[in-house]
Amino acid sequence: MAEKLTKSDVEKIKEEIRYRTLVVRKEALEALKEARAQGDLSENFEYYAAKRDKNQNESRIRYLERMLKTAQVVSTDSADDEVGLNNTVELYVEDEDVIETYRLVTAIRSNSLENLISPESPLGKAIFRHKVGDRVYVKVNDDFGYYVVIRSISNTTDESGDKIRSY
Repeated sequence: MAEKLTKSDVEKIKEEIRYRTLVVRKEALEALKEARAQGDLSENFEYYAAKRDKNQNESRIRYLERMLKTAQVVSTDSADDEVGLNNTVELYVEDEDVIETYRLVTAIRSNSLENLISPESPLGKAIFRHKVGDRVYVKVNDDFGYYVVIRSISNTTDESGDKIRSY
């Protein structure tokens, strides 16, 4: 399945590939060369650790390159008054009588501990493309769900310098 990435995500991945290829690969090869020079490889922990680190770096590079080849680039554009990618959303959770704030991001950047959710999560799917004031049902599974009310939407600025908008 193709990952959905924004242009900003693609640039960050390309930058990580460049860094891993030009810097980390060189350091890993140097560490491997130094460990190999220590002699007997059968009991050389430094050699095996350096080899493992080198292989992990190469594996990460291949993973990122494969991700870019199969990625679907999605737009962060949305109507000014609806929830879209890179929007910070303030929600009123009716069952708990609390207000929570989330930011909608792509799946690879999501992190529920930092309130970064993707449109593929139950909450993200429920609020995506809705407007301020909408009461939305969040279906968690077949037996459980809850209602939230969208209180505000703001477009947060990311590293690309996108403008900020609030509603």
